Amino acid sequence: MRAGNLLPMSLVSNRGISFEFFPPSTDIGESNLWQAISELEQLGPDFVSVTYGAGGSTRDRTLRVTQRIKEETGLIPVAHLTCVGSSNEQLTEIIQTLLAAGVKSLMALRGDPPAGIDAQWQAHPDGMTYAVQLVELAAKCGMQHIGVAAFPDKHPQSPSFDFDIEVLQLKQQAGASFAITQLFFDAQSYLDLISRAAQAGVTIPIRPGIMPLTDSKQIAKFSQLSGTPMPESVKAYFNSATDSADIAQLGVDFATKLGAELLDAGAPGVHLYTMNKSTAAKQVFLNLKS
Repeated sequence: MRAGNLLPMSLVSNRGISFEFFPPSTDIGESNLWQAISELEQLGPDFVSVTYGAGGSTRDRTLRVTQRIKEETGLIPVAHLTCVGSSNEQLTEIIQTLLAAGVKSLMALRGDPPAGIDAQWQAHPDGMTYAVQLVELAAKCGMQHIGVAAFPDKHPQSPSFDFDIEVLQLKQQAGASFAITQLFFDAQSYLDLISRAAQAGVTIPIRPGIMPLTDSKQIAKFSQLSGTPMPESVKAYFNSATDSADIAQLGVDFATKLGAELLDAGAPGVHLYTMNKSTAAKQVFLNLKS
């Protein structure tokens, strides 16, 4: 199944913009999340995805938020699911719960170890070791649209770029219908990924993931979020900021420029990591739309 069947990805109407949220750990955080969802829904994004905490730590909230999006909004939800800390039986139950709620799109991910991306991976005794296994399970359960991760700057635990492409190809063969990339800051990294994927026979659309960095904490945490060091040129760009408002504007401008460059180069849309805040994501969306 191809990602063209996922949902409208026309660059004519809204240039293929989608958003990503994470389930907060508190009721106050969840209230703030819904405010952001309400504001961004008005923009008519392609879809919205809801992440899944390390070790399944936010599983219940992920399911609740995803189901509520489906029931109470006009948005198309894409639920994240990882192999971390779950048995095959539990994963099957989660997928069936989502399908029963009318959620037909899933991001199938291996997931990072609860102790962090650099920690040793340990599979559940009755679980899975690789994302491709989760893709196979989701397809077997009848999930209609299955997304996977792609890595412009190479997976931090991968031996090579070519290995990443081999894995992406296996995911496609297992039933993946689209991919979303991890964070990156250089358009050429994405274009190189697309070129390598095409040469290997990967035909599923690969949507670039971008996060507007709007405060110093996000900038400092970037390497942890992406698994790769932030380029020195980008560090220098943000170091030119004079105050917090300046950082926020620089982040919006950078994300807009990168997104526009990727769309102009033929990317099938842009996926914005919102950090559950609507202001920067909305501004980038409107900039790209115009």
